[in-house]
Amino acid sequence: MRILVTGTAGFIGNQLALKLLERGDEVIGLDNLNDYYDVQLKLDRLARIQDHTGYTDMRLDLADRAGIEALFRKYQPQKVVNLAAQAGVRYSLQNPHAYIDSNIVGFINILEGCRHHQVEHLVYASSSSVYGANQAMPFSVHDNVDHPLSLYAASKKANELMAHSYSSLYQLPTTGLRFFTVYGPWGRPDMAPFLFTQAILAGKAIDVFNYGNHRRDFTYIDDIVEGIVRTLDHTASANLDWSGLHPDPATSLAPWRVYNIGNQQPIELMTYIETLERYLDKTASKNLLPMQPGDVPDTYADVEALIADVDYRPTTSIDEGVKRFVEWYLDYYRI
Repeated sequence: MRILVTGTAGFIGNQLALKLLERGDEVIGLDNLNDYYDVQLKLDRLARIQDHTGYTDMRLDLADRAGIEALFRKYQPQKVVNLAAQAGVRYSLQNPHAYIDSNIVGFINILEGCRHHQVEHLVYASSSSVYGANQAMPFSVHDNVDHPLSLYAASKKANELMAHSYSSLYQLPTTGLRFFTVYGPWGRPDMAPFLFTQAILAGKAIDVFNYGNHRRDFTYIDDIVEGIVRTLDHTASANLDWSGLHPDPATSLAPWRVYNIGNQQPIELMTYIETLERYLDKTASKNLLPMQPGDVPDTYADVEALIADVDYRPTTSIDEGVKRFVEWYLDYYRI
């Protein structure tokens, strides 16, 4: 397969590209290498895949309409995985326009490319953030998600709606994946596991929001990538039993699906911190702080739909995942 993967300098996109290349796919990799976080980390990720014979590296912004049109015209990808996006809940409170440019304008450019070049399947990143004010646990794809608590979450919900319109109008198969707190080697420096590890090693206090009462469905990177690949290979199809009288938010009469992709085993944030402390052999000093705007107290993925459709079953325990992350961190930063 010739597959366009956007965000190949990013955490998930890079690991996905590596897995696709190793199984023999051709990967067209796109990234704009923005400076939202350490560009050197992004370059080091790219170094893992750039010399592979099946890889083509593109420096391009999703919001560059002419550039995206030219890319689709030249390379004619058979499938697309759109992982490039402006990430981060808290950053969306500071720089909302970045989310419109990347997550809305960029996504319509991807949809148009898929539409005009007969792409067989578009898989794209959504987020557990779309559940917003929903308090029913575990979060189910069959729940309503119309109350986002941040612009980031709203942009991801918008992606799902935009994809549905293209699936309906043009019969473009699309699948949205709602990621739940991804962590592991080569992770993002703006996320808690990275920030906590950095601070603990430096002897600095870590900020623990909601006074440590968060629960998160931490999901190891390899489990996430396995789920993406299985979903990519399972082209979205119409649910012929769907009814507008009793609409199912997860399926459609169009070839459109959304899935949760998580560990289905939420843990207390304090438990995660304790696991980090054990493998770092250091005790963290903690600043216990109130809940931040845009945050939700708990995330918990119901992944039964993904199990049923692609036999997705995460296998990495928190203990093993944290151990691997710490080993990578100490090696990468030569500590």
